[in-house]
Amino acid sequence: MRLLKYKYQPDQRSNSWRFTILEHRDRLEKSLRDSPSLQPYFASIFADCYARACRKTAVETGLPLSMFPVLSPFTPGETLNLNFLPEA
Repeated sequence: MRLLKYKYQPDQRSNSWRFTILEHRDRLEKSLRDSPSLQPYFASIFADCYARACRKTAVETGLPLSMFPVLSPFTPGETLNLNFLPEA
């Protein structure tokens, strides 16, 4: 959700948003490090998680669901990459 908001609401970007993205990535990284067997699971549910994130982001932001691509514009690797931030 945070990456979608960052990409599709560029005029509202803030350090708080960047911090939240980093915090969630840290949590995911820790979980994947502590349980490496979760990596294939993460990959297998990525598309479903993206679809749910689109629905939630549309509700939270008021943006139309049709604004978001059917397939994630972010790869699983980009989602976890501490340095990646999507540009509009």
